[in-house]
Amino acid sequence: MPEPASVALFGVGITGLVTRFLRGQYRRMKPVIDRVGAAVLLVALWPVMAISALLVKLTSEGPAIYRQERVGKDGEVFTLLKFRSMYQDAESDTGPVRASGDYRDPRVTSVGRFLRKTHLDELPQLINVLRGEMSLIGPRPERPHFVTQLREEIPDYDRRHSVKPGITGLAQVRNGYDQTKRDVKRKVKLDCLYIRRMCWWVDFVILARTVLSAFSPEGARA
Repeated sequence: MPEPASVALFGVGITGLVTRFLRGQYRRMKPVIDRVGAAVLLVALWPVMAISALLVKLTSEGPAIYRQERVGKDGEVFTLLKFRSMYQDAESDTGPVRASGDYRDPRVTSVGRFLRKTHLDELPQLINVLRGEMSLIGPRPERPHFVTQLREEIPDYDRRHSVKPGITGLAQVRNGYDQTKRDVKRKVKLDCLYIRRMCWWVDFVILARTVLSAFSPEGARA
């Protein structure tokens, strides 16, 4: 008869193999799931997106959609789409400035505060998902200006670029806005943890927490 310890180790080994296999299968299927999910959400949410775009246009000058360069998978730069939440040319005097959780930021419009708090400003990124530039869930893409700085200051920073960036992700629902270098380091650790643990259940939990946060008093956290 085999020893109980040997049986336990064998069981753990089998479980690990099955888990790795299922995660591998999910990673291969994720691009298809992302595109199908994005298409369904665009069809379901187009009235909300149309109203959001109209409110942005009626309450401040400038386009409803804001385009900004971000760094995606393998370091490739792409154009991220968002509903504009700031006044036109808000960074013309300051240059690139990191986003903060301060809703009193004078650069943010009144409609923009609501859009950020409810995550509605992120909805145009469903188009980025359809294009294959983003995933529904993954590390949040950063601007090239900040990536150049952070990859020199934070070990493993570029590991975030081993997968497609996401509209929401583990760091967004757990870490909130990264206002200090310490916050960024914590975000990178959470992103690396997500990449290792990526599976359908983890993505489901992150998506559920993102939806719930839109209706919480704190609102959006990233």
